[in-house]
Amino acid sequence: MINSISTIDQYIEQFEGEKKDILKKVRKLIAEIVPPLADETISYQMPTFRYKGNIIHFAMNKQHLGLYPGPAAIANFADRLQNFKTSKGAIQIPIDQPIPQQIIHNGTY
Repeated sequence: MINSISTIDQYIEQFEGEKKDILKKVRKLIAEIVPPLADETISYQMPTFRYKGNIIHFAMNKQHLGLYPGPAAIANFADRLQNFKTSKGAIQIPIDQPIPQQIIHNGTY
C-alpha cells in the first residue's frame, strides 16, 4: 500500500483485480447520489465523500469492503443489514458477496 495517499484515485490504484473493481463500483454508486457539490477526499486514510461534513467513507480490507456511513444510517437500515457484520457506524461487506446497491443508494445521503 502507498503510505501517503491524497486522492481516491491513488487509493484505488494500490489494489488489483476484484478489489480494485469493487472500489471503482462503490465510488461510482456513491457519486451518483451525493450532492453535485460534494467533495471527494481522503480522510482517516480512506476515500471519503464530504458535503457540509462527512457523508460516507469506504475502504478495502483483507476480506471485506468497509462502508462507514455513520451511526444514523446503520440504525435506519438495521433490518436490511442483518446479513452483514456491523458496528455503530460501519458495515462489513465480504468481498465474495455482491455490493448492496440499494443500501448505498438509500442510505448514503
